[in-house]
Amino acid sequence: MERPDWAPKDVDIEKASAARLYDYFLGGSYNFEVDRALGRQIEQAAPGVPEFAFLNRAYLRRAVRYMLAQGIDQFLDLGSGIPTAGNVHEIAQNTNLDARVVYVDNEPVAVAHADLILEDNPTAVAIEAELQDHVTVLGHDKTRAVLDFSRPIGLLAVAVLHFLPEGVSPYEVLAAYRQALPAGSYFALSHLTRDVGSDQVDQIIRLYAQSQNPITARGKDDIAGMFAGFDLVEPGIVFTPLWHPESPEDVGDHPDRSGAFVGVGRKP
Repeated sequence: MERPDWAPKDVDIEKASAARLYDYFLGGSYNFEVDRALGRQIEQAAPGVPEFAFLNRAYLRRAVRYMLAQGIDQFLDLGSGIPTAGNVHEIAQNTNLDARVVYVDNEPVAVAHADLILEDNPTAVAIEAELQDHVTVLGHDKTRAVLDFSRPIGLLAVAVLHFLPEGVSPYEVLAAYRQALPAGSYFALSHLTRDVGSDQVDQIIRLYAQSQNPITARGKDDIAGMFAGFDLVEPGIVFTPLWHPESPEDVGDHPDRSGAFVGVGRKP
């Protein structure tokens, strides 16, 4: 296929990526026909996927606002995806103009687009890296220039850990980041689960296997293990709409259909 003018030269335009699929489900325009074609297959096989994307985005907003209310003014967003409406820096800086954000993604399109929209924002940056490469992420010049690791940080891993490559332990990855965080830091997580809607989840896993980013869904107990070393904030690990909903309508009649568990923890 023909490479769009805005696409970085090193981006794979022949195989769908999770970041560009997420952008497609959210109605964005930074995706290729290969992403849209697979996205349409996923929507047909698992109609709840677009809703999952929007619910997940709403959870991200609530989690960031919660952290802001606890005094957090700097964020490290792992697997941030392609910037779209309601980015972390927009949410945070709307409350605190001095809030600082570092975005991390392995998708060149995501980082290139982030660089464009953050060009005039000195306190928000994006770096291209694999999130499991904590040495690169934490030691990056941009990370060190923006984040102050002597003060609490909000660590975000929203709808990304289920994309870790086979053989990479999310527990070991998170342990490295947790160790780098000062006391009083917060951690927000959302993760696809097999505990409900197993047929749709099986279809999602099957179709994402055709992309650059296969999925590993996990049960609630496995997801709970990712909060080791953090004190869970009420209401604990719950389906996406149940975490600090802004209204009863946000929860709906079937919160389990969100397809994911979420939670926020604090490092003591």
